[in-house]
Amino acid sequence: MQPAVPELAHTHTRPIHWLATATAVAGVVALSSVLQPNSATAAQTAGPETNHAPAALAPPDPAGVDLPLECGPVKAVVVKKATGDLDGDGNPETVAVVHCDAPMGTPPDGLYVLTRAAETTTPRLVATLVDPKDSTTVSDITVRDGAVIADLLSYSTDDVPRCCPDVKKTAKWQWKNGTFVRSTPAGAHSV
Repeated sequence: MQPAVPELAHTHTRPIHWLATATAVAGVVALSSVLQPNSATAAQTAGPETNHAPAALAPPDPAGVDLPLECGPVKAVVVKKATGDLDGDGNPETVAVVHCDAPMGTPPDGLYVLTRAAETTTPRLVATLVDPKDSTTVSDITVRDGAVIADLLSYSTDDVPRCCPDVKKTAKWQWKNGTFVRSTPAGAHSV
């Protein structure tokens, strides 16, 4: 008696069938690896608890630094500050305008640069850009393109009242060869 359905050749497995199937599967795997939009990696994506790159340091706080400012019975106060990377190391420095909290008059300012090393949290003073002994007031500071730019108010003579500076200059400091170099920015005018 013959079966109702004739015997089909592909229903019996032979070694050539296994070879053809293995070749087709290998071709699909190879083609799928070429057509992936992004390269596949075995690494897992980092979660919030994983940190592969060192975090940028916070700008140094001038409140914790012993500044070379003699204030006698009154305290030193930070009146302005600006932050930015001044030496190109990827970590921010703080530029602080500080003067004595005098009850009268216009106390002279000191302009200081503070930094923090990656291995410590303690900020430290690295430069004095304006010394309070120069009787200068810093009316504005900015950090732009790795440079400190400040508007400085001073006195033309000792006869000018200490309340009312009559000379205004703009100064720029840039870190070069291990020190801050002072210059006058282009377009700056003295009064």
